[in-house]
Amino acid sequence: MAQPHNLTRCHAALLSTSRRQLTALRTTRSIIPQCTRQLHHQTRPARRHPTPAHLTSSPVSQPTRRSYHSEHHPDPPPHEYTNSQTTILSAALRHVPTHGFTRDALTLGARDSGFLDVSVQLLPRGEFDLVLFWLASRRGLLRASVDNGLFEKDERVKAGLKLTVEEKTKLLIMERLRMNTEIRHQWQDALALMSLAGNIPLSLSELHALSSEILTLAGDASVDASWYTKRLSVAAIYASSEVVMTRDQSPGLSETEAFVERRVEDSSAIGEKLTGFKQCLGFVGSTAIGLGRSWGLKI
Repeated sequence: MAQPHNLTRCHAALLSTSRRQLTALRTTRSIIPQCTRQLHHQTRPARRHPTPAHLTSSPVSQPTRRSYHSEHHPDPPPHEYTNSQTTILSAALRHVPTHGFTRDALTLGARDSGFLDVSVQLLPRGEFDLVLFWLASRRGLLRASVDNGLFEKDERVKAGLKLTVEEKTKLLIMERLRMNTEIRHQWQDALALMSLAGNIPLSLSELHALSSEILTLAGDASVDASWYTKRLSVAAIYASSEVVMTRDQSPGLSETEAFVERRVEDSSAIGEKLTGFKQCLGFVGSTAIGLGRSWGLKI
């Protein structure tokens, strides 16, 4: 008789356990949605209100670079300087007439700018960086001269005549050469630095940048093969004229100016005779080598 009684007690215990589990499950089901709603509310991103148009700034548009040469999109020179380097080099240029393109000029420039003498080590190319900075800064001054009325001050313009591209080119070449007047006694040393094998690429690049700048300022609008031949011609004329200038003792660089006149006229005559592609190509090759040698480069 004890066995049925034990079974009844076990059955009652199982029923009690099942009721507790069912109650716990119902409680859990009611809690989970509530927690889920709270969690969703906490993690939901805040609603963004539109910003007024006058408070928004439009993104700065990056200039598009073109894959072809253009007078409106000249390539920048491959050498660029930091603010510290520019400060030292700018101050060093004031010492070039006395000390030349030397480490002494760089050291004095660093001192003038408040830097230690060892700061010249910021310039990886040393004295050659001073030469490159001189060339690049003179190009900037040439543009400023045109903006300040270089062509308008010419007597022919004052008489009501209009200057041709060739006449403007001669004016620009002479204006650039006169910028070397105060350092022309030091320029042979600069040419020696530029003729070193490792410095030739940047030297020729800067010479090309100058010739392109001159023709652009003169109003040249060539879009065919003459775009290259004209720039090589102007580069060759300037390079050879610069060498003549270092030996010119005439007042106002009159001998150098006469030399420039003859070279520009000869170059114009050559350009008129070049008609075929092979002729232009041959002229480009010979002029590229010739302009380097005219500038004292060992090529």
